[in-house]
Amino acid sequence: MPTIVVDVMPKAELLDPQGKATTGALARLGHEKFENVRIGKRFEFQVAGEVTDAVLAEVRQVADDILSNGVIEDVVAISVDGVQVSADAPAADAPAADALAGEAR
Repeated sequence: MPTIVVDVMPKAELLDPQGKATTGALARLGHEKFENVRIGKRFEFQVAGEVTDAVLAEVRQVADDILSNGVIEDVVAISVDGVQVSADAPAADAPAADALAGEAR
């Protein structure tokens, strides 16, 4: 059963309060090498059947309309079984699902 992963992050130009708090906590714990931590969301969908271009388009629509708040967040990546198929682009711009079928299985 293929797995589609959608990654959503706060827009780069906006303050990420959770990330800022985490950056400060890491520094206090002696991990000063880590700067500007940003915290996002990851959604995993198991798909019954083949991942087609239509399924990818539907996932992109769900990601844009439901999983993310377009005012403060960006959908930064969509992948199928670890193979990235979209990053900040409509599903129509992603590689054809048929081309990924061999890699995703």
